[in-house]
Amino acid sequence: MAFSFSELAVPLVGAPMAGGPSTPALAAAVSQAGGLGFVAGGYRTPEQLADDLTEARVATTGPTGVNLFVPQPSAADIVLLDEYAGLLDPLAEHYGVELGQPRFNDDDCWSEKLQVVAELRPTVVSFAFGTPTPDILELLRSQRILTVVTVTSAYEAGVAVGHGAEALVVQGPNAGGHRGTFAPDTLPGTDSLENLLAQIGHAHPGVPLVAAGGLGTAADVSGVLRRGAVAAQVGTALLLAHEAGTNPTHRAALTNPEFVNTTVTCAFSGRYARSLENDFTRSFEDVAPVGYPEIHHMTSPIRAAAVAMDDPHGTSLWAGTSYRTARAARAADIIAGLAPR
Repeated sequence: MAFSFSELAVPLVGAPMAGGPSTPALAAAVSQAGGLGFVAGGYRTPEQLADDLTEARVATTGPTGVNLFVPQPSAADIVLLDEYAGLLDPLAEHYGVELGQPRFNDDDCWSEKLQVVAELRPTVVSFAFGTPTPDILELLRSQRILTVVTVTSAYEAGVAVGHGAEALVVQGPNAGGHRGTFAPDTLPGTDSLENLLAQIGHAHPGVPLVAAGGLGTAADVSGVLRRGAVAAQVGTALLLAHEAGTNPTHRAALTNPEFVNTTVTCAFSGRYARSLENDFTRSFEDVAPVGYPEIHHMTSPIRAAAVAMDDPHGTSLWAGTSYRTARAARAADIIAGLAPR
C-alpha cells in the first residue's frame, strides 16, 4: 500500500527548500523525528538527486519524500529582460561580477529526474509549479509512491485532482520562498490559508490536504489540523536548523532586527517568491518583469557574490511571515516544539 499521512508519529512535513537549505541530513532528521522529510530536486542534476535521496534514506528509518519542479513554458519577454539587465548592470559592477545569461532551461532533465524517482521509489513525490500529466502520476502511483501536488488556489486544486494527484499541499499566501502557482506570470492569490483549506476541502472531500505557509508555532499547526489538514508543512521554521544548508548570510538576516518585513517579489528569479525585504527588493521589485528561470540565471552571480561578501542586501532571503519564530536548534527539537499539544 502507498504511504498515508496518518502513519506519521508527528503530523509535520519538512518543506523542500531548493537552492541550499534542504539537505539530506535535514530530510533525514525530520523523518527520524516522526515527520516527513523532503529532498529538494530543484537545481540538482539527476545524479545529485539520486545521491541526496540515497544519503537521506540511509540516515533514517522513517519515510522520505522528493520534490520536483514541473516544467513550464517560458513567460519571459526578451525586451523586458534586456531592460531589466540594464537596471541590474550597476549592481553587478558593484559586486565585481557580470550578469548571468538569461537562459531558459526550466530545471533541466525533467525526464531523467522522474526516472530517478521511479527507480529509487521514495515514499512520497511532490510537485511544485504545476501538475504532471495524468500518465506520469499514474505511473508513480502504480509503483506505490504517494503523489502530491502543491496548489495555491481552488482552481489549481481541481486541475491537480483531475490529473490524478492523491494528495495536495495547500500553500497559503504567507509562505516563504517561491509560491507554487501553476501560471508563472500570474501574481499569486491572497486568499488566506484557512479559506483555501475550507474551499478545497469542500470541493474534494477525501483528498488529504497538507497545510503550508506561515506556520511557525505549535498553535499554528494545531489550527490547520482543526481545519481539516492531515499535516502541516513547515519550511521557514527549519531554516536555522543545524542540519539545514542555509547560508550564513541568510541565517544572520533571519534574526537581525534590521529586517522587519517580508515581501513577495519576482526580482530575484522572475517568479513570485516571499523574501525578507532588503535593498535589492526595494530597488527592483517594482520594475522586475516575470521570466523564470531566465531572471534566476541573470541574478545568480550577484546573489552569489553578495553571500560571499556577507552582504544581506544583495541576495534573496527567502522567509515566510512567521520567520521571527524560527530558532537555531537540532531539527528534531524544532519538530518537537511544533508538534500539536
